[in-house]
Amino acid sequence: MLALQAGGEGMQGIELSRGFYTDIVQPWLGRIAPNLRYSASLTTYGSELLGFDDETSRDHNWGPRVHIIVTRAQFDALARQLVEQFSKIAPASYRGEPIGWRSRPHPPANGMEAAGALEHGLEFHTLEALLEGHFAIRSAEGLDPLQWLGFAEQKLLAFTSAPVFHDDDGRLRQAQDRLAYFPDDIWLYKITCQWRRIAEEQAFVGRAGQVGDDLGSRVIAARLARDVMRLGFLLERRYPPYAKWFGSSFARLSIAASLSPHLQRALLSSEWTECQDALAAAYLELARHQNAIGVARFEPIVGPYHERPFTTINADDAVAAAQAAISDAAIKRLPIVGALDQVSDLTPLLQDARLSQRMMRQLHE
Repeated sequence: MLALQAGGEGMQGIELSRGFYTDIVQPWLGRIAPNLRYSASLTTYGSELLGFDDETSRDHNWGPRVHIIVTRAQFDALARQLVEQFSKIAPASYRGEPIGWRSRPHPPANGMEAAGALEHGLEFHTLEALLEGHFAIRSAEGLDPLQWLGFAEQKLLAFTSAPVFHDDDGRLRQAQDRLAYFPDDIWLYKITCQWRRIAEEQAFVGRAGQVGDDLGSRVIAARLARDVMRLGFLLERRYPPYAKWFGSSFARLSIAASLSPHLQRALLSSEWTECQDALAAAYLELARHQNAIGVARFEPIVGPYHERPFTTINADDAVAAAQAAISDAAIKRLPIVGALDQVSDLTPLLQDARLSQRMMRQLHE
């Protein structure tokens, strides 16, 4: 048996897994498969990929985990054998944490190009299979616009945030670099569609409030607050995570300091008039930031919604400016409906990469 390590209390998952690789997995692979060229990472899911894991995170799918990424030929020749051999020599725990799989809700990897075991957190994958599972692609090269529109941003964030402990041939880091952020025209298209979302509903906070529908007005305001936050992520070229960490991640954006007070005031307001004014102030901050970074500039105007007493911004001008900035004629011709995360937040859809791709092609083609 390999020597045990102590001191896992209070440690975050990436640090724990990096140590597990460095202290246990790397020297073992060096002895048993000295000629193996591979990458080592943590590439699937988990709050630790974003640095948000804490004591509560330890109740499932948390612990010493390492994913070894090899070619298909290496996988077929060695992967299952190495998983089995590691089961025989692995310690029961590392730095006070058990290495046995915490199987709720995700089991160890097992497939044509993935192998793991309940006894430990060491897995073998091919890069192609990881990309297929995340995005329904086998390579990050030569992606077309509809493929980009069908990628869930939370999955892009997880894959590109994955820590790389070792990378012999650079393929993993190269794939992360290719997916680090959207191409410019896809980015501008998503900005276009995000302003369109705001344009469609911004007057409804006031209209619902005007007829005494306080609950309905608040629901619309909350939707618009999320749309503001998502546009903040877009303007800073950052992928947002799934809902659990959406607010925590937003707080790390530079624009959050100017937006958050307005959003807090909007959501805590007892009067729809104050709520709509606070949201309009947030829209104005977004417009100013967009102009400051020199992208799709327009002159923001906050005022009444036509002849109605509802405070709004000239979001249609923002839509037109962002669409006009798109260079690719095919992307510019796309209907202004949005990418995957802009048309649905349904978890089964965002998690199923093949379904995501199929839906976006049907929507746009």
